[in-house]
Amino acid sequence: MIDDVLSFLRCPQCDQPQCDQGGLGRTGGSLRCAAGHCFDIARAGYVSLLPAGSPRNAGDTAAMVQARHAFLAAGYFAGLAAAIADAALAPVSRADAAAGPATRPAPGPTTRPAPGPAGGCVVDVGAGTGYYLAAVLDQLPARVGLALDISKSALRLAAKAHPRAVAIGCDAWRPLPVGDGAADLVLNVFAPRQGAELHRILGPAGCLLVTTPSADHLAELIGPLRMLAVDERKQERLAGKLSPYFELAGEREYQAALSLDHQAVTALATMGPSYWHTEPAALEARISRLADPVEVTVAVRIASYCLAPRPA
Repeated sequence: MIDDVLSFLRCPQCDQPQCDQGGLGRTGGSLRCAAGHCFDIARAGYVSLLPAGSPRNAGDTAAMVQARHAFLAAGYFAGLAAAIADAALAPVSRADAAAGPATRPAPGPTTRPAPGPAGGCVVDVGAGTGYYLAAVLDQLPARVGLALDISKSALRLAAKAHPRAVAIGCDAWRPLPVGDGAADLVLNVFAPRQGAELHRILGPAGCLLVTTPSADHLAELIGPLRMLAVDERKQERLAGKLSPYFELAGEREYQAALSLDHQAVTALATMGPSYWHTEPAALEARISRLADPVEVTVAVRIASYCLAPRPA
């Protein structure tokens, strides 16, 4: 599958395309650019494209990733994943219709589908385990996907999340190892984002989907478990980061009520950023004082953006 996404990648060391496959070519168990920079394919199936000498940032820990994997596998956020996939389908379908019939030959019975008419792919920045990317790819059978994350524990799972997805190790705060305009859809679900890079990798007719928590997201747990609350100015700060590069095209609110037992609450509290600020024993004690099960609100905003005109 890695061979199918080479044209969308670029070498993070020389930071520019240097060969006829978008900067990187396959040589055995490695990816290599024309300048000789080499990146090994891990046994778990992912490729780290972090530049040499990058500051060490391990990302989410193994415990956080395993908690997220267990929680998501239980289906608690299946409705959210479906809402994100639904939000992705409309703009990609419009872009395909505008592009006209595909000029590539139809794939044979044993070959994977080629990328769609727009010539791009789906890039999930801060993909974690690849759960949401997999849901989107299920709705877009002609697309391939790139799951970008810095956590090795997450990348091991993302590499297996979907047969048309490839997991790439990178830092969302640094230049992304993705070619200019390579994506016709960029996902950003509860993850870091830098507007300039998202703008650079998105194709002219592409769509950026950003999923962020609303004010009452997990409200029943935030106080009792001393979890991080949603910043009251979150949407204002998000607009400030994206407005120089993107224009808001639409938004929707997703809400659901979950009934969670203590095991599920533990996984939910462990899988997010609050875990960095919590002692496990203290968290366990606080959870023990909750009702079992406890009703928990899921409330998020799914916003779609198109490219703003590039500065002159």
